[in-house]
Parts: sequence; structure tokens; C-alpha cells
Amino acid sequence: VELVESGGGLVQAGGSLRLSCTASGRSANGRTFGTYDMGWFRQAPGKEREFVAGITWSDGSTYYADSVKGRFTISRDNAKNTLYLQMDSLKPEDAAIYYCKADSSAYGDFETEGEFDYWGQGTQVTVSS
Repeated sequence: VELVESGGGLVQAGGSLRLSCTASGRSANGRTFGTYDMGWFRQAPGKEREFVAGITWSDGSTYYADSVKGRFTISRDNAKNTLYLQMDSLKPEDAAIYYCKADSSAYGDFETEGEFDYWGQGTQVTVSS
């Protein structure tokens, strides 16, 4: 599975951005976007990569880091093989490279590495104060 993020950029604090992650191809075990749990992660300079939000493929359940609850919304359009992250009320501390992940670990467990996980190349989000 190939994942390509887009939509990053520079925004003022309090502003909004919508990230997209478009998937193509199949995994090594034959899975496609529509059967993958999908997640967004981010990594700021000097910090470890952290989980931001996730959405399951089977029932569309969503999960959020406490730091983004109420401000970010994850969604997916399986017909378009695309994952989204709507980011509102952005703060300077949200600045990071944002990555999407096709997650093959257990249901709702986005932070554990699975055997057939795939990552995008990342998109930069910069928030000015």
C-alpha cells in the first residue's frame, strides 16, 4: 500500500487545515485501504512521533489523543481511498510533520507496530503564533 499525504502548510494560530492521505495498491498480504484501520501521527522537531487520531475500517470508530480532542476530526472515504484529518483551532504546539499510517495491528491499537503496516512520507504543518 502506498500512502501520500497532502494539505499541510502554514497557518496562523486559531486557523484550520485539512490533511488528506490517498492510498493505492495492496499490502503484501493482499489488503487494500478499505480493510485497513488508519491513523494519523505527528512528529515535532526533537520529539518522538506521537499518535494523533485513528479510525477503524470495520465500524468507523474513531480515537483521538487528548491533546487534539474536540479540535481535530478524522474521517475516511473508502470510495476515494482517502483518509482525512480536519484540524481546527490550531495551536503552535500542533506544528509537526504529520504522517498517515495503514495499521495492521489489533482493533483500535494504532500505536503497536503490525506486520503489514505502511506509512506515508509526511506533510509539514506549521502554526504561527
